Amino acid sequence: MQCSYRYLTGKCFSLLRTYIIARTCVMAVRLLKVSSLATTVFAASGFYLYNSYVDPNDISIVRFGRAAITTAVISYDYLTSLKTVPYGTEDYWAVKSKVHLRSAERLKDLCCANRGTFIKVGQHLGALDYLLPEEYTSTLKILHSRAPQSSLREIEQVIREDLGKEIAQLFVSFEESPQGAASLAQVHKAVLHDGRTVAVKVQHPKVQTQSSKDILVIEFLLKTVTWLFPDFGFMWLVEEAKKNMPLELDFLNEGRNAERVANMLKHFEFLKVPKIHWDLSTKRILTMEFVEGGQVNDLEYMKENCIDVNEISRNLGKMYSEMIFVNGFVHCDPHPGNVLVKKCPKTNKTEIILLDHGLYQVLNDRFRLDYCRLWQSLIKTDMKRVEKYSRRLGAGDLYPLFACVLTARSWTAVNSGISQTTVTNKEDVEIRTNAALYLPQISELLNKVPREMLLLLKTNDLLRGIETTLQTRASASSFFNMSRCCIRAIAKYQKKRSRSRYKKMQIYFSEAFTLWQINLYELLLWIRGSTLGNWIVSFLNHIHYVH
Repeated sequence: MQCSYRYLTGKCFSLLRTYIIARTCVMAVRLLKVSSLATTVFAASGFYLYNSYVDPNDISIVRFGRAAITTAVISYDYLTSLKTVPYGTEDYWAVKSKVHLRSAERLKDLCCANRGTFIKVGQHLGALDYLLPEEYTSTLKILHSRAPQSSLREIEQVIREDLGKEIAQLFVSFEESPQGAASLAQVHKAVLHDGRTVAVKVQHPKVQTQSSKDILVIEFLLKTVTWLFPDFGFMWLVEEAKKNMPLELDFLNEGRNAERVANMLKHFEFLKVPKIHWDLSTKRILTMEFVEGGQVNDLEYMKENCIDVNEISRNLGKMYSEMIFVNGFVHCDPHPGNVLVKKCPKTNKTEIILLDHGLYQVLNDRFRLDYCRLWQSLIKTDMKRVEKYSRRLGAGDLYPLFACVLTARSWTAVNSGISQTTVTNKEDVEIRTNAALYLPQISELLNKVPREMLLLLKTNDLLRGIETTLQTRASASSFFNMSRCCIRAIAKYQKKRSRSRYKKMQIYFSEAFTLWQINLYELLLWIRGSTLGNWIVSFLNHIHYVH
């Protein structure tokens, strides 16, 4: 009797969900008609408020209606398309892939229409190459080149409001067409009265007021989807947006981050961070030194300018290993548009230019050191410690999945040693396929790990994307750099905590000896792979053959 009652209750709940989705779709269609009518009325009447045209796309009810419709249609598509196909069959995965693609296209269209925060969230999802189905990531990557542009009139208004002067009073020249446009701002090239060329980053005028409302809309819709589909666990996305969006919208904070990282990594001669002009910067305007270069994924540019892709990959790895493991202050948006490369005409040395410092993650000591030890364990293939530190970082029983997500390698490769095995195309396809198969488990994992981990995973995926383009993934040098930084970070922490001079000396010599071992091993590998190494081996073989 009790089993029958549970069965009926479950059945009723399932029917209730289906009914709610169906009703949502009906309501969404009605809302679409209302939104379309409102759009037509506003556009036709040429409605003006304080002598400024009101774009229907900026009206909250239109934006909410569009988001609600898209959410309802996507939900209904998943429910109805997969209902009649047996789970786990080839047909099921084929149909699901098509639904993923349709849904990703709808989501992309929604982001392009609502702009601002929606594009930012879409870009974030598009960067999660090894965490989301490929249909989503490949479709949403387009959003990096689909950001809206504000008119010169709107840019002039922001500059007038924030700096209290007209453009002509501040600059000798100011290019009308932006050098680049992003979800939250756009950058114009200008020349100061003293002749210096600057980049002026100006926030889109409506983003500030819309962002908090947009986040509430996204939160409401995600909660609805999570209730309808319990396996869908992406509420972490809202938590991240709530925390990070106010920081990204404060350009003074971005300027401070730029100066901090420039000072922190000043020992890297290859790194260039544009200097900030504080007298021409506000919360919505950031004026900085103008620096030119090619995007880090532009192989043609690097070939034309004789830039060594291996050197770029190696230096990028050094830079980020230092940020993550040693300093715990991490630039979390290294997509190709934010990482430029160039040959310095004076020194003929290659430089990496790091832009857009709005999004940084600060790692506390406990998290940072556990993360160091986890990576050391992964490089050494110490599986007991991999489990130990994965659990300490919140992965629980999902630690094998966590290791795969963190390294973007298969569980077989993790067990064999990520530093010993190369990444094959077959393995890469397997990882991307598993991202779709294990989406519920990945969602559960992302909800379990500390919030700091979310931006690190995004950063890892963006850096891996660059390495894949440069064809330098899983290179030995990257593991050597990571190992050095992990050793230095742990030794630095231990010395800081130790009160005994003898203990500090012991830690110092242990650190020096371990680093020496890594350097020696790296040198031996280099000799073995070089022409000199081949010559020595051939010579020894010849002597052996003669004797």
